[in-house]
Amino acid sequence: MLKENQYHPQSILHPGETLAEKLEEMGMGPKEFALRTGKPEKTITAVLKGDSSITADMAVQFESVTKIPANFWMNYQRGYDEFIARKKRQNAIAQSVEWAKSFPLNEMIKKGWLPPGNNAQEKTIAMLGFFGFSHHSAWEDYYFNQQLKVAFRISLANTREPFAISAWLRKGELQAAVLQAKEYKEKKFKEALPALKRIMAEHPADFFHQLQDICLEAGVKVVHTPTLPKAPICGSTRWLNDTPLIQLTGRYNRNDSFWFTFFHEAGHILLHGKKDIFLEKVEYSDKDLKKEKEADEFAVKWTLTEEEEATILAAVPLDEQKVRSFAAQFNTHPAIIIGRLQHKQLVPYSLGREYFEPVVFE
Repeated sequence: MLKENQYHPQSILHPGETLAEKLEEMGMGPKEFALRTGKPEKTITAVLKGDSSITADMAVQFESVTKIPANFWMNYQRGYDEFIARKKRQNAIAQSVEWAKSFPLNEMIKKGWLPPGNNAQEKTIAMLGFFGFSHHSAWEDYYFNQQLKVAFRISLANTREPFAISAWLRKGELQAAVLQAKEYKEKKFKEALPALKRIMAEHPADFFHQLQDICLEAGVKVVHTPTLPKAPICGSTRWLNDTPLIQLTGRYNRNDSFWFTFFHEAGHILLHGKKDIFLEKVEYSDKDLKKEKEADEFAVKWTLTEEEEATILAAVPLDEQKVRSFAAQFNTHPAIIIGRLQHKQLVPYSLGREYFEPVVFE
């Protein structure tokens, strides 16, 4: 596999120049050479000027007249073509340097998403490789102009931080690529929800591994992608071909927020199909607020229903025994109860801090 830092010559002459030298040595003009090789004179002239390539057919004909092996001409042409292609590549990289600087490069390197680069050119090459693009204009076509709608159905052009958001989304795709999921079955994913709710209620140390394994069995990929600066995302849902992907950040480092976000994303999968991509806590032009509300209602159903919430409120004032008793009764976590009531400003934020648990993924 070729690397960007391998040696490549700074300059290679077009094989037409060597042909011109040989013809001069032979005392033969382009017209006679064209006649002897059976090629049009304008074709030979174009080769001599460097405006046309030597084809395999030409190389064989040239061999008969010049006594220089056909593979010499072919290898010469191949080397020249590679030189021109690499020159164009270097120009493309130079044009992409400012684009690469728009990303949180230092943070991405710190997280191990990108290799350390010694200069702007190396960092640009790494960023293009990260996205799998040869030029920054491809990034714009993909994330702004939606030229590949089967893979990415919204435009980030009007978001505040399209560069950081696109990098976060891309990292999720790369993480998902190494996961092996069974074929997605809606029925199986629905049947897995009670088991996932139990994990939520218990929140064991390996909660994420259990969550991920259960979802993979149902054909759903779940990844944890840490947030990037200026990309205030809690989660995202999209389909990669026929496999749904839930990408989570654990942004607030609280189990109640994490689990509500997970079930919100699960709601998008089960309620809204393959046509959309959903980014939580990010405003974008195609955002469907009705679908977001439906996903919220789905998350409420699987974390703490409104009826269960009403039962708890009827028992106010709450104490530790009541909170834990209701959590056990409704198969949820005490943090879910306190977090919900705090979010609705029904209890003070000073109440129940001890119930919240951090979300540790490693």
